Amino acid sequence: MSLDDKATKPHDRLAQALAEDMAAVNALIRERMSSEHAPRIPEVTAHLIEAGGKRLRPMLTLAAARLVGYGGPFHVHLAATVEFIHTATLLHDDVVDESRQRRGRPTANLLWDNKSSVLVGDYLFARSFQLMTDTGNMRVMEILANASAVIAEGEVLQLTAAQNLATTEDIYLRVIRGKTAALFSAATEVGGIIGGAPEDQVQALFDYGDALGIAFQIVDDLLDYGGKSAEIGKNTGDDFRERKLTMPVIKAVALADDEERAFWKRVIEKGDQQDGDLEHAMALMTKHGTLEATRLAAIGWTDTARKALAKLPDHPLRQMLDDLADYVVERVR
Repeated sequence: MSLDDKATKPHDRLAQALAEDMAAVNALIRERMSSEHAPRIPEVTAHLIEAGGKRLRPMLTLAAARLVGYGGPFHVHLAATVEFIHTATLLHDDVVDESRQRRGRPTANLLWDNKSSVLVGDYLFARSFQLMTDTGNMRVMEILANASAVIAEGEVLQLTAAQNLATTEDIYLRVIRGKTAALFSAATEVGGIIGGAPEDQVQALFDYGDALGIAFQIVDDLLDYGGKSAEIGKNTGDDFRERKLTMPVIKAVALADDEERAFWKRVIEKGDQQDGDLEHAMALMTKHGTLEATRLAAIGWTDTARKALAKLPDHPLRQMLDDLADYVVERVR
């Protein structure tokens, strides 16, 4: 999901407040994505990393560390680690999903090939582990290693659940906790740990990242049925065409009568999609109020994120993180 807009937006204010730290993160990323013997690695990596992404996940790590009073250098290493893990998963996801567009640009697998995307993604995962070991902190290494495993697990679960009408909201939440929220919560949690925060604050940072990540993904899935292509970095209706069971559809299937269920079985499970099916799907979701219910679910998760922040020190960055949670759902309010 893109968070592009004016400099008054929360993520831009956060970027301004963390500008010096982010410059150090970007310098470290450029240094560590280089390869003396395989020039394709920096070519592919630069295409995605320098494609205009907001660096939200590494900013969360930096903000968490600064919020709890950290003054050392290793939050930069952890922020770069988080960005490398994120970039690696995007490269792999685009291959799995056969995507042709990412952040409004052609995907790496389209410009190069699937082999390059997979192998460069593997390289970035390896680089991320090198970076996290620089901190010498076993606990942050454990958290980021576990998050990497959970992300992969979530992607595999999505393969089996995405086109199965038996998929429930609980399974959907498990998928998005893996594919999205796990890295958000790890990003905030390790910031607190490297900053030496007490356990209740570390838990609050984890809870904030977890809830923010879930809201982030729910909004992304909702916008697929009503956002602008330029805003969401892909074509409206792509999830439907790719037969992905996201929250609005799962809710509609649960409320479907026999005729409606037959429709969902044809277009999602069997993949027999015809002209007008997307419009009919959206009409069914509107009929049952599932788009509105999904919107309210996203708002509920951002409320959870903001409540977690109340346990953290009073600091300008805390207000920015609060505003960020609100902004995630701003376009679907």
